[in-house]
Amino acid sequence: MNSIRNQVQLIGHLGQDAELIKFENGKNKVNASIATSEFYKNQKGEKIEETQWHKLVAWGKTAEIMGMYFKKGKQVAVSGKLCHRTYQDKEGKDRRVTEIQVNEFTFLDKKSVN
Repeated sequence: MNSIRNQVQLIGHLGQDAELIKFENGKNKVNASIATSEFYKNQKGEKIEETQWHKLVAWGKTAEIMGMYFKKGKQVAVSGKLCHRTYQDKEGKDRRVTEIQVNEFTFLDKKSVN
């Protein structure tokens, strides 16, 4: 059961082209975002769409591949773990970020890689 303690799986559409960052030490990191939507009917019977945005991050070979092929609008499934980190913004205020650290993904579009 330890392998499922911190596991996230999402299916959604990419909100932007992936941003690949190459560090001087040879490591690669990618940043991206994914939107997931849920639909339900409110008390008036109207169909409501609720969209959540999720930050994605990946490292190494996974980051390289995502950097090449993660393009805005593509539908993907991602699997990884939930990570929290803090940083200081330009004004010196502490900020907290929640991200999905992706270790696997698959394209769900019919024509996924172009």
